[in-house]
Amino acid sequence: MTKRLIMSAPNGARRGKADHPQLPVTIEDVVACAVNVEAEGADALHAHVRGAEGQHVLDAGLYKELILEVTAKCPELAVQITTEAVGRYSAQEQYDVVAAVEPEAVSVAMREMAPEGGDMDLARRFYHEAKEVGRAVQHILYAPEDVARLDLLMGEGVVPAGYGSQLYVLGRYAKDQESDPRDLLGFLSARDAAAHIAQNNPFMLCAFGRAETACGALAFGHGGHARIGFENSLWHGTGKLAKDNAERIQVVSHIRSEMGYEGAVSKDDVLKVLGKPQ
Repeated sequence: MTKRLIMSAPNGARRGKADHPQLPVTIEDVVACAVNVEAEGADALHAHVRGAEGQHVLDAGLYKELILEVTAKCPELAVQITTEAVGRYSAQEQYDVVAAVEPEAVSVAMREMAPEGGDMDLARRFYHEAKEVGRAVQHILYAPEDVARLDLLMGEGVVPAGYGSQLYVLGRYAKDQESDPRDLLGFLSARDAAAHIAQNNPFMLCAFGRAETACGALAFGHGGHARIGFENSLWHGTGKLAKDNAERIQVVSHIRSEMGYEGAVSKDDVLKVLGKPQ
């Protein structure tokens, strides 16, 4: 496959204007950012919404408004919402927001939707209902051990076997949250050893800190895709602070092109990479 997709992750759950004045917080900000990152080569948008105080929220109304506004401006840009809990939201609340929004694509941390000792009946309903409606689910995985556990949950039928794509998170728990491209290799080894994760399941990588660019390039070289943006890094590989999210996408899109790859042809291409059942 010569396609290598770039997803823009422009804000995340924790950073704000104090971290970078161009970090989008309001829906208006995110829509404007979506237009700019698409112009620079982004194929998809990873969306967080913020409440009145600027805090991360799982709010169905705000998600619906954001998807509507982005789609009006960028009809071919796939929009993926998140169920990130940030220590505040339960698995039930994550389930409820997805049920209310009915998004085409969603990223879900396995540690939050199906934690050790958690409600596996709820998790089973979530994943099986998502597959039934054709939703693209991306499993957020923080360590190779998470890949092994996802494989176990597939074997037990909590997650339908082979369903969804995977997002490998590099550097979240590293010193100073600085990732190392070599960390990808442990995830790939765990995937190769899995019995129930389809080997052709697409994977995407996101990486904290100044190595984000190098990590994205390594993902491309190993057949994967890259999630790039201020959620995980404000810097270019040189250590220079990026002007905005569009500049980060521009840099990585140029590298993608120089490596001989191209972006998506259609939104359906993107949704397949994000885990839409075939």
